[in-house]
Amino acid sequence: MDLGFTLLDGITKARPDRNLARRTNPRVLLARFGDGYEQRMADGINSLDQSFTATFMNRPGAEIDAIVDFFDANLAVTSFEFTIPDSASVIDTRTIKVVCDSWDLVYTNHVVSGCTAAFRRVYE
Repeated sequence: MDLGFTLLDGITKARPDRNLARRTNPRVLLARFGDGYEQRMADGINSLDQSFTATFMNRPGAEIDAIVDFFDANLAVTSFEFTIPDSASVIDTRTIKVVCDSWDLVYTNHVVSGCTAAFRRVYE
């Protein structure tokens, strides 16, 4: 599988560690009435808010620096394409648009470092 995203050089692919996690929160319009009755309706066309937690651990410092530079350059404003596993098949992938809302740099030692990042799916 070719998971991940392409860095600023346009060539290098940053691939997250195996424990990529997806969180889904449905957006629902809710009307509650005094007798316990309620009505629910999806809020908008794309009513599933999805976020991803990706880790890039125990990698050479230069690789982590390139990943963090990519996040710094996008400023959580510019979206980028992120390839994730497709739940329909073990070997298939699909590409979505995300922004990186936050990232943490982990200084392991003078040779290797790590990074954790929180991505949010966007619809553009």
